Amino acid sequence: MTEGGEEKKFPQCKVVLLGDSGVGKTCIISRYISGSFDSNSASTNGASYASKKVEYKDINKTLILDIWDTAGQEKYKSLTKFFYKDAAVAILVYDISLKQSFENVKNYWYQQIQENGDKNMVLGIAGNKCDLYEEEAVPEAEAREFASSIGAIFGLTSAQNNTGINELFQDAGKKYLDPNFQQKLEVEKEEKQVDEGEKVQRLTLEKAEVKKEKKKKSGFC
Repeated sequence: MTEGGEEKKFPQCKVVLLGDSGVGKTCIISRYISGSFDSNSASTNGASYASKKVEYKDINKTLILDIWDTAGQEKYKSLTKFFYKDAAVAILVYDISLKQSFENVKNYWYQQIQENGDKNMVLGIAGNKCDLYEEEAVPEAEAREFASSIGAIFGLTSAQNNTGINELFQDAGKKYLDPNFQQKLEVEKEEKQVDEGEKVQRLTLEKAEVKKEKKKKSGFC
């Protein structure tokens, strides 16, 4: 509330989830909004809507995410275009166990965004149902490479196990608030890789020194 007792208004960001029917868009949103999961949820007819207030304490900002769940069935594809024309964020969802769903993200859904979406739209790629890793048909490296090529954030998600979903929406919102957010993520990732590389190198040297000392001691026996 503000000093005058009126509820403070926060900026709103329209987010659309796109992808084939059955890849789990509805389950992702349900898990994110209400924390629930229903494996028997019905396919979306046309589109459905939900919103959530998200606080980004590290950058001292709050954002209202208006999240639209769009139908992936063929008969609704022409209707879907109307829902992402004014969207600020589009998350393209595929099922990691269904190769065709990923191919359709690349060759249909992304092309639709290119033709009908805002050129400054924040893009995300979600490899959903990562709990089905034993049935993986889309290598993570391949999906990450595609996401990188179109400047999209990437995340593996599982609505069933509640994996990666909060991070996906958090990162999408942060990139909307700060266009340089993804570059910062890449820098942090590179720095982490360097740190891990130095740690591995240091441990290798330490192990070599231990072996060297053991050999010296065994030579005096």
